[in-house]
Amino acid sequence: MFLFHQPEQHNLETCERGWREHEEFASTRISVLQIMLLGGINKLGYCIHVIVPAMESFENKSFGNLNPKQTEAVHHTEGPLLILAGAGAGKTKTITHRILNLIKKGVPPQNILAITFTNKAAKEMRDKVLKLISEDKNLNLPATLTEKPFISTFHSLGTHILRENARLIGIPRFFTILDRQDSLRVLKDALQTLNIDPKTVELGKLLSFISREKGNMVTEQDFKERPQRSPFAKIVGVLWHEYERIKKLEKSLDFDDLLTETVLFLRKNGSVRERYQNIWRYIHIDEYQDTNEVQYRLVRMLSEKNRNVCVVGDIDQNIYSWRGASIKNILDFEKDYPESKVVLLEENYRSTKTILEVANAIIEKNKRRKKKTLFTKNAVGEKIMLYEGYDEMDEARFVAAKAKELIERGVEAGEIAALYRANFQSRALEEAFLEENIPYQVLGVKFFERKEIKDIIAYIRAALDPENRSDFKRIINTPPRGLGKVAVLKIFSDREGDLPLKARLKIGAFRKTLNLIKTRSEKEKLSSLIRLVIKESGLEEYLKGKTEEDIERVENMRELVTFASRYDALPPEEALEKFLTDVSLVADQDELEEDIPAVRLMTVHAAKGLEFGYVFVTGLEENLFPHKKMGDDRDTEEHAEEERRLFYVALTRAKKKIYLSYASVRTIFGSKEINVPSEFLFDIDESLVEKEERLEGRGKVIYLD
Repeated sequence: MFLFHQPEQHNLETCERGWREHEEFASTRISVLQIMLLGGINKLGYCIHVIVPAMESFENKSFGNLNPKQTEAVHHTEGPLLILAGAGAGKTKTITHRILNLIKKGVPPQNILAITFTNKAAKEMRDKVLKLISEDKNLNLPATLTEKPFISTFHSLGTHILRENARLIGIPRFFTILDRQDSLRVLKDALQTLNIDPKTVELGKLLSFISREKGNMVTEQDFKERPQRSPFAKIVGVLWHEYERIKKLEKSLDFDDLLTETVLFLRKNGSVRERYQNIWRYIHIDEYQDTNEVQYRLVRMLSEKNRNVCVVGDIDQNIYSWRGASIKNILDFEKDYPESKVVLLEENYRSTKTILEVANAIIEKNKRRKKKTLFTKNAVGEKIMLYEGYDEMDEARFVAAKAKELIERGVEAGEIAALYRANFQSRALEEAFLEENIPYQVLGVKFFERKEIKDIIAYIRAALDPENRSDFKRIINTPPRGLGKVAVLKIFSDREGDLPLKARLKIGAFRKTLNLIKTRSEKEKLSSLIRLVIKESGLEEYLKGKTEEDIERVENMRELVTFASRYDALPPEEALEKFLTDVSLVADQDELEEDIPAVRLMTVHAAKGLEFGYVFVTGLEENLFPHKKMGDDRDTEEHAEEERRLFYVALTRAKKKIYLSYASVRTIFGSKEINVPSEFLFDIDESLVEKEERLEGRGKVIYLD
């Protein structure tokens, strides 16, 4: 075997060349012992130190030049694995290459599950995995895989399991998924049914409370059985029961149900649970630090048989405790899985040395963490810029002016982000960007929450399930047909025959439209079906040629057709199911229009998982960032540490430069308040900061008692 050379011929170049020329031999992953048997110990004695590096070089090349720690994680495929990945440390790259390695080892793609938190992240991961598979010549897989790894969000996974087992659970396959506005509407109906004065109940607070309880795996029945002492808890118990009754009547589920109902179903049905355990033998969970109790239980349930679970997360980026995320899930992983391996990813590929030095200094003050220090081979980079504004408008003008400077220097607008702690801060920023004529996009205006879009989707769902009360009620008079609440009540109470002939004819025509949509849904491409709904529903005709707002609604409906065309390659039923799931589970980041050249304005929470060349972190004042809970004087250590983690997340979004700012005076609830700079600013080494002079025309601030 010519990989082994005589002493006079032996050198690194010839040995490595021989290895590369026999990739098909190398790809069999033969052991050193096998090489010894093939090549002879006498030859191996002086060539082994060349062959082993060649083998390692080949492995790294076949997995995208991973660093040693990433490689270690990729090759640990059996048993539990905890990957503690710092910001910008290539965790997605590590997960995707680990999935590729499993497939290269012979694991069928359909036996691999990967879960992350946003649709955007899931799509990116899915695209990267499929690209890696298609580009790997050693796999010899068909160009179009019929079986693929299941890569989705937690809520999409829950929806998938519920839809697959709809008959066993007793729900329609195309059940309605309520968004927050829909859930508030159901709660409002519950108030009316129970004759509770709406002024006595804050529905948003009530819904958030119920959501938090469900996230902790508390059912309505569990809550009911608790001894309830406070008046609020008693109202919750009564309304929650009615809320669930109405949802059941309407055959709908809210976002939290997608997970709680999945866990309850799998807990009760051992054979179904085992079927999914056998399907998904290798499980990956991204952003594990953000999991709540119900997500934790779902992961434990699916992984308990094979225990091949790989969780990836960063304790320093746990920022969602307010919505139920529990940091203990990642802190206790090694207790849950004593045989687990831990790999630390600390090399950052995103930010400059300066940015990382500041970020490390901020986060190291936290006590509830596993020690980790990010480092990079990137350049030192520019200093952090700090600006003290007179008020929020002065601060906003600074941000707009600097953003304009960057754009004039050739920086793409989409590479700039202005982050804030609270949503109300966006108003001043928007005003300043409008003054400077700078294109911007505010994250959070959701396309799929527009009335006209929800109307189109309601038509489809009502056609698929005629007993779907919520969607039926939404559209029976959209556009107006002269069918009021009395008509709807009689329809649902089987007294349709009591209605006047004219009303019955209108209802008949409406049902005929729904039947047409259902029939065409079984054979039409999804985009064609949406076109049909827009036309046959009468919505386009009703809105055409009216106000500017109505014209915009028609344009939005047509945009929905464009969106639907991405599903046209799938069989009609599969396309429809995927479409209805995707549009119901859309999140803030999914509204990020990456192709539009605009500066992004968003909260720090919304920015998690994103990266930009230049990042402005605004409102760095005590009680704003770090934020003080309204009406809560207890600044607990846990809350303080989460605020510090949030600032760390803000800093590590930046690749090249960070701008920090605060306002000496800020108007809150109509009153001007004098501010103290954030404590975070005092944790930054002064040598890493350059202060920006106040904008021209602004004098120094003088405080008068």
